This record gives sequence, structure tokens and C-alpha cells, in this order.
Amino acid sequence: MNYPPKHHQDSDINHMVEVIKTYPLATVISVEDNQPFITHLPLVYEDGKLIGHIDIYNPQAELLKNDNEVTILFAGPECYISPSVYGTTQLPTWNYIKVHLKGTVKAIENKTALKQSLITMTEFLEAPDHKYVLEPDNPRLDRNLNYIELFEITINNWEGKFKLSQDKKPSDIKAAREELIRTNQESIKQFLDKVF
Repeated sequence: MNYPPKHHQDSDINHMVEVIKTYPLATVISVEDNQPFITHLPLVYEDGKLIGHIDIYNPQAELLKNDNEVTILFAGPECYISPSVYGTTQLPTWNYIKVHLKGTVKAIENKTALKQSLITMTEFLEAPDHKYVLEPDNPRLDRNLNYIELFEITINNWEGKFKLSQDKKPSDIKAAREELIRTNQESIKQFLDKVF
């Protein structure tokens, strides 16, 4: 059985890479002795691999090496879709974009590579404005290299979950898309006003 239905799956790796690049904060899941370890980390995509860093005191750090298997989730925009946005009779639903990956992780135990990777990730995350540049001679960077581990994940399995009302008529698909944009723009401020 295929789930979600085929029309809610997107096997185009380019689309999934766009999700990773636009929403790089990943949920990284490792399992040891039936115990899940979950950490949220920004990851950078490079040629079929994901590059990341983890604090050495994070209990998951030991599992992000030695060819261990990991599951990685990336979350794009999502929202509730009210039937009121459609031009035809529908039921309430939830639209979302998620990418599920499986891969093999290995530690890269090289301080020079770690330092360059931190600089590269900062460049990526600062794009397109690059208001801050992490300089190689930054003393704070050098002081922290002993507390960070570099790892790379070779992606073995890709799954794109793009539930965007594709099973509806074109005008309803368009209405759901507009609602996804509107809701995501408005809801962040309302949420932050309540919790922060």
C-alpha cells in the first residue's frame, strides 16, 4: 500500500533539495537499544550528502559516527485548510510539505575541515545578504572547535510528502496554495505575540 497517496508524494529530488535549502533545520533521529535520540540541527546539502555539526556533550553525538543509520526530517510550510477557501464543497484538511530521508552518518575528525565547514554553513545561512562573515581567525571560533563534532550523512532514501490539495480541481488547488501563503505569513507574528 502506498501512503500517502501518490498524488501527495513528490519524488523529484530537486524539489526536496529546495525544501532542505529553504528550511535547513532538520530533525535528526538515531536509535540505540530501541531508544530514540532526537536533535534539531541545521544541515547543509552538498552532492547527495548532508553536512552538520553537533555539540560533543549532546548524547546523540556518539550515534552520529561509525556508519550508523539515521532518519532526517525537514519541514516546509504547513497549515489547516478550511473548506471555506474552496469554491467547491470539501472537508477540512491539513496541507504540508515534509521531506523524510534515511542515510548513513560518519564523523569527520579533522579540525581544519570542521572550521571550514562552520564558515561555509555560516555563509549559506547568511545568504543572500551576508551581513555577517565568520572569519577564519575569529578567536571565539578557535576556542569552540574542541566542543563541536563535524559529521556527514550519505542519503540512501528520499521521500517527499507534498500534501497540497492536489486531488482538488485547479481553482481549489490555487485557493489552498494562497491560504498556505497567507496563513504562514500571518500566523508567525500571532504565535510569537503569545509565547515570546
